[in-house]
Amino acid sequence: MITTKLLSRTAKILALVFLVAGCGYTTRSMISNKYRTIFVTAFANKIDVTQEQYAQNRYKVYRPMLETDVTRAVRDRFLFDGNLKPVKEGNADLILKGELVEFRRDPLRYTGGDDVMEYRLNIVVNISLWDARENELVWEETRFTGDTTYFTTGINAKSEAQAITDGINDLARRIVERTVEQW
Repeated sequence: MITTKLLSRTAKILALVFLVAGCGYTTRSMISNKYRTIFVTAFANKIDVTQEQYAQNRYKVYRPMLETDVTRAVRDRFLFDGNLKPVKEGNADLILKGELVEFRRDPLRYTGGDDVMEYRLNIVVNISLWDARENELVWEETRFTGDTTYFTTGINAKSEAQAITDGINDLARRIVERTVEQW
């Protein structure tokens, strides 16, 4: 016959085993320990502003120096994150290369007439991460997107400039997460 003492001891041991095993969640970076530094190249602007307009691209817009703002935001986000230290190219373990390929502002809601009440802003890039020592591609993403939505009227109204800043910050956050989390 199994005693209460034996059941209690078995339950405690099982609880300890499950507690120690856990689910594996950690706040540490998933990136290899051999990578400590990163160099972010200046993003190239590959948006073709000379394209003829048609239905699919009629919401493409152009903003001068957007690629510079994206580069700065990504570098700043790596500084903020702290898992990889941004350094000069010759000292880097990793090199992040990127190109801006699309900037869109799509209407989401209209007022009673033809005026737009809400927009979605998308900033689309192609990015690749390279091991600088081995000169090997670590990963590559095409059409990687940062976005935001904003209202043009009402209590939650936001300027287009603030919305662009929010979209750039969202893109930078996603790029850094993609780099350090390695999902």
